[in-house]
Amino acid sequence: MVSVEAKNATDEQPGQPGDPCVMVIFGAAGDLTKRKLIPALYNLAKSNLLSKEFAVVGFARAGMSTEEFREKMSREIREFATDQVEPGLWEWFTQRLHYMKGDFNDPNAYRKLGNLLAQVDKEHGTRGNYFYYLATSPSYFSEIVRQLGEAGLAQEENGRWRRVIIEKPFGRDLDSARALNREISKVLTESQIYRIDHYLGKETVQNILVFRFANGIFEPIWNRRYIDHVQISVAEGIGVEQRGGYYEEAGTLRDMVPNHMFQLLTLTAMEPPISFEANAVRDEQAKVLRAIQPLTPEEVLTRTVRGQYGEGTIAGKRVPAYRFELNVAPDSTTETFVALKLSVDNWRWADVPFYLRTGKRLPKRVTEIAIQFKRAPFILFRKTPVDRLTPNLLVLTIQPDEGISMRFGAKVPGPILRLGSVNMAFQYKDYFGSTPSTGYERLLYDCMMGDATLFQRADMVEAGWSVVAPILDVWKALPPRSFPNYPAGSWGPREAEELMERGGRQWREMEK
Repeated sequence: MVSVEAKNATDEQPGQPGDPCVMVIFGAAGDLTKRKLIPALYNLAKSNLLSKEFAVVGFARAGMSTEEFREKMSREIREFATDQVEPGLWEWFTQRLHYMKGDFNDPNAYRKLGNLLAQVDKEHGTRGNYFYYLATSPSYFSEIVRQLGEAGLAQEENGRWRRVIIEKPFGRDLDSARALNREISKVLTESQIYRIDHYLGKETVQNILVFRFANGIFEPIWNRRYIDHVQISVAEGIGVEQRGGYYEEAGTLRDMVPNHMFQLLTLTAMEPPISFEANAVRDEQAKVLRAIQPLTPEEVLTRTVRGQYGEGTIAGKRVPAYRFELNVAPDSTTETFVALKLSVDNWRWADVPFYLRTGKRLPKRVTEIAIQFKRAPFILFRKTPVDRLTPNLLVLTIQPDEGISMRFGAKVPGPILRLGSVNMAFQYKDYFGSTPSTGYERLLYDCMMGDATLFQRADMVEAGWSVVAPILDVWKALPPRSFPNYPAGSWGPREAEELMERGGRQWREMEK
């Protein structure tokens, strides 16, 4: 049953449409455009959050006319749309799609792009506001930004804005992240740079701040006095699929920890910001990252675990080992699983361990943050049949079924004092309805509105890589000898369990 409050929330007036603008997608012929970006833009249009003065320019090396690009998107939206496509609205949308062939390294292509943008401005009334989405290989990031600067397409003047959305990975280690920040800052101010992490488009991620700071019952106990430890898990059932070449270069640590997992950690651990203005929130996130204690080489050996999946069974289907995936070396030492024990050394979190784990070919796809509270004093129950107390547990589920649950103890009915665990839980779709989403809608909309709250800042990127750097160094110096060390369909290597057991704890059983 939907509560009155939930009904009122869903009946509120929608937000204002984004600014008039053109979205330029570099790499528009790739998968991201058809799978996520175009469906997300269509959803924004359907929600009346896209300006009527809006257009898209696709820029890629593939030979295509604007008409062919429109036809291609019209075919693919049928497969990747998150909801039924309305013919009239889609027709309006396709008339705002444009395309040009160009090489990312060719200055002439950017001059042609400038001419096309001027034409699109005139045709659609987009007022000279442009944002560029770099859906390309990371090797092109700094080159594209440099070329935009050379062509005068990044300059803001006369009230017109220019912004650049950069996909992850932002660097592959601390030195490369710093170099990339240096290169793009020669052309763009920090306020023009939007380093995207699509995890932050998830409703529950955004709701962490609301949950913590809008409810008076949680924030007073959100600290070392009441919380025993925090577990952040990002599990994927799939393997590397067609990304073997990329994964061989990156590995799970680089791919997931400095971005996705640290974003979840900082939102969980941050102090209350003075406002929800972008820099106020990101200031507090940056403080958390700087408070994470970098591991010594000795600590890397005892507080980190890496794994690689062997063959196994998932959902009754036999799947190959990582080393037999496409574009993967037969003797690869690339990790597909990571578990870490980290410490946030500040007044709120001193002595509260944060356990992170993420991996491929685990039993199910799930992302969650589990806050385990300390056990209540046992002395009250010493002369009763109760032989143990189960600690309270708060779980924020990010995907696939976004929601929040709370575990607490209650007396089992009957003449004997027995305790049972009770779960209070809600899912967003049950209370607020299901909103078709790719996870990119909020992020694209925020960029159009100039709200960078959910995007990473330069200092956050570098602080994240600073934590990861010593782990990368030790792992490079000491290649793993036991790979593969967990079968596909399991929850990772035995060493991950031992990491928890050394602190008298265990991983949450997410199947339940």
